[in-house]
Amino acid sequence: MGMFAWIALVVAVVAVVAWYLSYTAARLDRLHTKLEGSVSSLDAQLVRRAEVVREVAGSGVLDPASAALLADAASASLDAADVASLHDEVRSDGIGEQRAETESMLTEVLRTTLTSDVIAELRDENAGWPEVIERLRSAGQRVEIARRFHNEAVRDVRRLRHRPQVRYLGLAGHTPLPAPVEFDDRLPDGL
Repeated sequence: MGMFAWIALVVAVVAVVAWYLSYTAARLDRLHTKLEGSVSSLDAQLVRRAEVVREVAGSGVLDPASAALLADAASASLDAADVASLHDEVRSDGIGEQRAETESMLTEVLRTTLTSDVIAELRDENAGWPEVIERLRSAGQRVEIARRFHNEAVRDVRRLRHRPQVRYLGLAGHTPLPAPVEFDDRLPDGL
């Protein structure tokens, strides 16, 4: 093989490697963008759920103690949403550990105050209540879906970032490795 053939082969190999690294870096960037979007979506769904819970608490159909518990938990969730700031970069902890605890507490209060017996009784006795229950169920399901979608995006980013070429060549830059968001988001029985 002549010298020209060797040079052409080396140039071709370098071009393929450069293309692959460029493709991998672009894919990683797209995954990080998807992750940012999933955090924003999760944040929006959590706010929506808290607003619906506050509406349920203020509806006047629950006993005063249950209404107060729901209102306090919903207010804490909305306060946590106001405090949380979504950075320009991907947050390594998604919505934050404290906010995740606040959201778990809201879920726990929902399951404690809105038991299946209470929901069935309210559906039967109160006009307009089935629509409110449906909005609450829908908001809870959207939170579950948004959290799952976010955690799937985290898995995709982590899987790509654990590849040797990404780690050794620093294709991820200084972006922190994201962690999944874990909190209790199960709907109360009867919803």
